Amino acid sequence: MSNQQKTTELNRGLQQRHVNLMSLGAAIGVGLFLGSASAIKLAGPAILFSYAIGGIAIFFIMRALGEMAIQNPVAGSFSRYARNYMGPLFGYLTGWNYWFLWVITCMAEITAVSVYMEFWFPGVPRWIWALAALIIMSAVNLIAVKAYGELEFWFALIKIVAIILMIVLGISMIAFGIGNGGNPTGISNLWEHGGFLPNGWKGVLLSLQMVMFAYLGIEMIGVTAGEVQNPKKTLSRAINSVFWRILLFYVGALFVIMSIYPWNEIGQKGSPFVMTFDQFGIPYAAGIINFVVLTAALSSCNSGIFSTGRMLFNLAQQGEASPKFGRLSKSGVPGTAIIVSGLALLVGVVLNYLVPEKVFTWVTSIATFGAVWTWAVILISQLRFRKSLSAEEQNQLVYKMPWAPYSSYLALAFLALVIVLMAFSPETRIALVVGPVWYAILIGVYYKKGLHKKNKTVLLNEDRMAG
Repeated sequence: MSNQQKTTELNRGLQQRHVNLMSLGAAIGVGLFLGSASAIKLAGPAILFSYAIGGIAIFFIMRALGEMAIQNPVAGSFSRYARNYMGPLFGYLTGWNYWFLWVITCMAEITAVSVYMEFWFPGVPRWIWALAALIIMSAVNLIAVKAYGELEFWFALIKIVAIILMIVLGISMIAFGIGNGGNPTGISNLWEHGGFLPNGWKGVLLSLQMVMFAYLGIEMIGVTAGEVQNPKKTLSRAINSVFWRILLFYVGALFVIMSIYPWNEIGQKGSPFVMTFDQFGIPYAAGIINFVVLTAALSSCNSGIFSTGRMLFNLAQQGEASPKFGRLSKSGVPGTAIIVSGLALLVGVVLNYLVPEKVFTWVTSIATFGAVWTWAVILISQLRFRKSLSAEEQNQLVYKMPWAPYSSYLALAFLALVIVLMAFSPETRIALVVGPVWYAILIGVYYKKGLHKKNKTVLLNEDRMAG
């Protein structure tokens, strides 16, 4: 490889095991460990429906992304596909939107790290832990993509082992009474406290915002496309297993928790995960679970810095951000883009330290709004991608979206429903203001800086080269 290639091409240092665990780790975070409690309050045991329905929508979204990513594995992923199949403006909006939503999400995650560390070191100011987490995660991302993949692999493994252990222990209590004096608990708690649908279908619908926030990050598999070894094989395997993993870890874990404990008591006596481990007499259960949720927050922050760096790198390549963000370090990572994203998160740490806890709900709803935009763009890009192919080319696709195009339309309708439902809650309504204002600012910058003219010239040149 030449020196020029070394400075312009991302290093393909991610292996099959990295991507397999990253696809799970990205979707298992505070949305399951913390967000599930507030979602259960809205829907009761019927939250299982919410996670299953949301999981089906995510499955179709990931298959749509996979169809494009395996055919054309590039850095920038859905931002690049939006540019190619929907137009330069949508590529620009999608790239900056994804950077923005991960910065917002990471603000909450870094603050969560400081809260979790307070469990062991109550006398140390929170901002120290938040700053330490930010520096360490940024440093890991700056070393090499393989270092990021390795750390994310172990972070995800810790979360997965904890959840599997809880599910196994929970089932043994439900079926055999182990940990409950030999008396099986059964699953009657799922309907004995106001029924399976205690708040009706309205509760199920209102819980969808938090449910979809829990799935935020799963699309990051596509962002790895430019740095994964053997993308066709690796990405197809990771995406194919997403749906079943979601069913196991989200629906399975919540089924066990709500079978053992009445749904209306969950969240009142601490984490349901801590309650389950405590019930079995496992020593230091609170400390063990605190370590697990700490790694969950660090994992999400790690993924966020990875994603934001790659999006800025892609935007720079397309002339939609400073050329500095398009420079790669000797180890083949977008160093400047990662540092700038880290600095943005530093501002977030300060803001999260100063503002009330209620802002966390606002942050998750704004992040969900941004995620819905990303997922919708993936689906629309896939529909346009399909239309650009001949019947013969469609048949030759290595990895196909099942039941296309109807599955894409169905998933889009579901995403539209989630946005409409945000208007019904005062706490999530703010996202319907912040989101459009952010896009309006981006569009204003796009036209003021003449990026529309620049992109038009680039597309004309690309057409001539293709001709």
